[in-house]
Amino acid sequence: MKNLNGIYLVIDPAMGDNLLEKLSQALHGGLGLIQLWNHWPEEFGHLQKKSFIEQVKQVCSPYGTPILMHEDWELALETGLSGVHFDEIPLNWEEVKHLLANHIVGATVGNDFDRITWLNEQGLSYLSFCAMFPSPSVQSCEIVTPEVVQKTRVVTSLPLFLSGGIRPDNLHELSHLDFQGIAVISGIMSADNSEKAVREYHSILNDLSITS
Repeated sequence: MKNLNGIYLVIDPAMGDNLLEKLSQALHGGLGLIQLWNHWPEEFGHLQKKSFIEQVKQVCSPYGTPILMHEDWELALETGLSGVHFDEIPLNWEEVKHLLANHIVGATVGNDFDRITWLNEQGLSYLSFCAMFPSPSVQSCEIVTPEVVQKTRVVTSLPLFLSGGIRPDNLHELSHLDFQGIAVISGIMSADNSEKAVREYHSILNDLSITS
């Protein structure tokens, strides 16, 4: 399995017509992971979702960048995606975990250390902390304390991603934490030049000696 690190880009299918162009630019900058947010346009039916996913796969194919589906593990399996990211673990987790064997599976965590400990025992591929800073796109997330990230590193060797309001001008504030990458939405997809935005994040991660 590809090392999980660097820039983890979350894309919103409801973003609009230039999404695939923005994604292509970002891929030129170098992405470690891509997640398709389960936020579809209201008019999208199942076939339209599958068609969109195929378009994303075509754009990503030359780069070999893993694509994860947000929450909808059945759609991920149906369309041959690399894995799934869960905010909420399914009630039939044991069945789902079996079906997703050999796939990349990650989960969102916050300050609940009991949840972190349990997830660490479930054979996941990575954990993603939300949110490190306030952000309109992560209103459902609590602000994570640095101490929880530090405590998590003591109990797990899983790759850790940090997300939520991370920008080039505040990324250095996380330099004291042991993490493998950052998850970003608007910082890349809302930039005038997505490739330039990705490269700026990479430059700072390199300064922090984060593998990217």
